[in-house]
This record gives sequence, C-alpha cells and structure tokens, in this order.
Amino acid sequence: MKNKRLIGIIAALAVLVAGSLIYSSMNKPKAKNEKKVAKVGVLQFVSHPSLDLIYKGIQDGLAEEGYKDDQVKIDFMNSEGDQSKVATMSKQLVANGNDLVVGIATPAAQGLASATKDLPVIMAAITDPIGANLVKDLKKPGGNITGVSDHNPAQQQVELIKALTPNVKTIGALYSSSEDNSKTQVEEFKAYAEKAGLTVETFAVPSTNEIASTVNVMTSKVDAIWVPIDNTIASGFPTVVSSNQSSKKPIYPSATAMVEIGGLASVVVDQHDLGVATGKMIAQVLKGAKPSDTPVNVFSTGKSVINKKLAQELGITIPESVLKEAGQVIE
Repeated sequence: MKNKRLIGIIAALAVLVAGSLIYSSMNKPKAKNEKKVAKVGVLQFVSHPSLDLIYKGIQDGLAEEGYKDDQVKIDFMNSEGDQSKVATMSKQLVANGNDLVVGIATPAAQGLASATKDLPVIMAAITDPIGANLVKDLKKPGGNITGVSDHNPAQQQVELIKALTPNVKTIGALYSSSEDNSKTQVEEFKAYAEKAGLTVETFAVPSTNEIASTVNVMTSKVDAIWVPIDNTIASGFPTVVSSNQSSKKPIYPSATAMVEIGGLASVVVDQHDLGVATGKMIAQVLKGAKPSDTPVNVFSTGKSVINKKLAQELGITIPESVLKEAGQVIE
C-alpha cells in the first residue's frame, strides 16, 4: 500500500511540474528584440528577365526596409504563363497563411484579386491598374489592392524612333491579344505616333506560337517594329528577332533585356528600381499601412537604352546627342 501511495504522489508531482512548465512557456514574455517573421506570398506570371529583375528588386526593397532573410519568409510561385495555374496558385497563396500577397505582372495580380477580398494584394509591374479592374483610383485605391505601376513611356519612345530612324513612316505594333494592358499601351503609342506623323499598324497574337508567322507577315508591311510591355511577346522575343533576320527591320521593344538580345533601342522603366519600390510598399503594409489609403506608385518616365552594335549592323548612325543622353549603350 505504501508503494502505491508513493507512486501516486510522484505521479501527481510530475503532472504539476509538467503543467507548470507548459504554463510558463505559454506566458513567457517575448524578448525585446524578437520580431515576428513576416510571410509574403509572391506570384510571378512568367519567367523572363524583366519580371525576374522585379522579383530581385522586391527582395532588395524589403531588405532595405529591415525585412532581411531572417525577418521575412517569401512563399514564391511562378505560373509560367499558364492562366489555369494562376487561378490555382492564387488560391493556394491566399490559403497558406501569408500576411499579404504580391502579383508580378497583370494576370498574376488579377488572379490574386479574384482569390481574396480581405488579404492585402500588392501589384508589381501593372501598366494599367484601372483598366485591369484592380483599383478604381490611383491616388485612393479604396480596396485591398495597391502597388506599383510601370506606365510605358510611349511619347519618349516615339521621339527616340524619330531621332534614330527618321525615314521610318509605318510602324508595326506587335502585342498579345490576351493582355489588356498591352491593348491600352498600343492605343496610347498609336496616338503619340500619329501625332508625330507616323502610321501604326497593329498585329495581335493569341500566344507565342503565332509570333513567327505574324512577324513574317508584318515585316513586309512596315518599316519598323514596336513592342509594348507585354509578357507574351517578352517570353517569345528571341522568335521575334530570328523571324526578322532576313528583313532586318529595326525593333523597338520596351525592356532593356530585349534590347540586349536584338532590339535596336527603347526608352524603359528600370525594372529593378520598380521592384525595389514594390518591396518598400510591401514593407509599409506589413508595418500597418492600409492598401485602401496607399496611393499606387506610378513609374512613367524612363531612360533610353541603345544597342550601338546592332545599329552599326543595320547601317544606322546614332546622333551624338542621343548617345550622350542614353541611360545605357550596348557596344
């Protein structure tokens, strides 16, 4: 009997000690310097250098605001241009317990916007947030969405085309029919171009599969090719370049990476800087800012990028004034 009583006392003491330890750990005050690790979900629409630069910029912007690797966990997904994956991944990122979600490129932001009306959604590289039905007002978004817009500097691009290739009269605008932002850019570019005395013919493709055949048709009808900020064309830009080899029409894209691999020149918004600005806005929201009251940050002016090597191959002489003002010259 004594042994049984002793065993009972020991068991009771063990329960009391365990309970005390559990209570102590649950009510232990956090260290003053201990910070909550933020969880950020990121959905990138497709892989190409411009969007990759934006994602790198987001990480750098977060780090500048104090959210380094040990203070933020990024839940990254890439739909690789598959619209069905956009919907699935958007729902997954919302369900994963992230503090907010980020959409790199319009289709990604639209997918996230459809997946949640409560969780903050930060846009990155959205050329026309209002036209994409993401926000109602750039200064007062009003909902759970805000972010950074890369408004294409169309007027500057027209001026550069006139300066580099004054003999160009007809420009072919190559874009994706599935991207609403591209349609808006084409309309704006066409207005500036026609005001400058140029004719613009539009050529829309539903996917990258039709790029080669479309370029083959358009090169017989135009003097130069212009490409807006367009994820589909960016993904298939090497095809644009190869399909233009025999015609050798000057190509004016809207991203530095595309100038580097076969474009003649462009005026571009710095994609890394845009990503940094997005990262800083993410940090603002993590610290308590409300998307509804946070104005969309619009990048609307750019710097010229000139492919001097290609210009020489095409027999184009670049004015010294253009070279002097260029943000980047590819030798």
